[in-house]
Amino acid sequence: MPRSLLTMAAVLALSLRSDPLSLQTLPSTTGVGGDSGVHGGEDETGPYHLVDKWPQPFARPGYIWGSQGGVFAESPDRIFLLGRGELKLPGRVPGEFAGAWGMLGSAIDPTPELRNCVAIVDGSGKLIESWTQWDHLFQGGRGPHSIHINPYDPERNVWVVDDWRQQIFVFSNDGKRLVRTFGEAGVEGTDEKHFGRPTGIAWLPDGTFFVTDGYTNARVLKFDKNGTFLAAWGSRGTGPGQFQVPHAVAVDRTRRVFVADRSNHRIQIFDENGKFILTWRSIRSPEFLMMTVDNHVWVADGVTNKFLKYSLNGALQSSWGTYGTFPGGIWGVHQFSVDSDGNLYAAEALGGRTQKFQPKIDADSSKLIGLPVQRMPTKAN
Repeated sequence: MPRSLLTMAAVLALSLRSDPLSLQTLPSTTGVGGDSGVHGGEDETGPYHLVDKWPQPFARPGYIWGSQGGVFAESPDRIFLLGRGELKLPGRVPGEFAGAWGMLGSAIDPTPELRNCVAIVDGSGKLIESWTQWDHLFQGGRGPHSIHINPYDPERNVWVVDDWRQQIFVFSNDGKRLVRTFGEAGVEGTDEKHFGRPTGIAWLPDGTFFVTDGYTNARVLKFDKNGTFLAAWGSRGTGPGQFQVPHAVAVDRTRRVFVADRSNHRIQIFDENGKFILTWRSIRSPEFLMMTVDNHVWVADGVTNKFLKYSLNGALQSSWGTYGTFPGGIWGVHQFSVDSDGNLYAAEALGGRTQKFQPKIDADSSKLIGLPVQRMPTKAN
């Protein structure tokens, strides 16, 4: 065969090999470019640098973290990691294995051992707390779904949503007390006291909150600051005000309610009483929404594996993200959070890891995910 044909065949073979593991041996290119003197590379992490080997391992020996349901950065030195248990590692792993189950396959497929479901690390990724005393609450399910702190709550109670167990747990900030429980363990329902696999929460400044509910009920619930049921809206379908997996919720300063209608590939907007206002279409899989203080909506897309920035009018203004299980790539971001220093934390349900990204020194600030609504100071003891 002529040399030119052999070369073309080799190039074609390499181009067809697109599985994530084939990328593991490539060196990181997250900081390449500009006047660094390094040539080549790609812009895999947008305006951020990946923080390498974060967090530090804390799973039981022979195990690794499973699917990551959520993350919440209370401060740059107190980051809540919400894990769906731990997975036992096989006897042999690939030589390029970098410590995340996603390099072996989807992290949501194996059955986990529900351990270290709520863990807290410092800015360096060192484990400082693990609320193992509450792991029993998640038994019988697949692990918790998302984690939140009401930004207007001086107590900074920690809210954990468990879709499979049909409950929402409210813990004291130090994890010593279970303050309140919404829903009945393992019991699905359509009344005001039960859920159908709930997914997310968002608050108004007066303490009113909304729950997306969820995988089976396809509705939004509204409660007052005391947890008293006020209203519900939505049904299964594709029309305005209908949902196919309402997966996350956020509110803006005018009290409009933004709902990630995941399997309908859109975001729907309502007033606070559930009156339909508008739909943003053609968003492949909106997994999580975050409203920022600079009045933008950031979305994690679980299909394109990108972070998307929208104006409050729905105009797409920027996006970044690269699919992959290599460090700095992303696979199925389920929830993300930004601390007061601008560091980004991304929990991957499919990749089985939470990664930390720091803004590049010369980053275009308009490309960075903005700060969330500022949290109230901790109530004095």
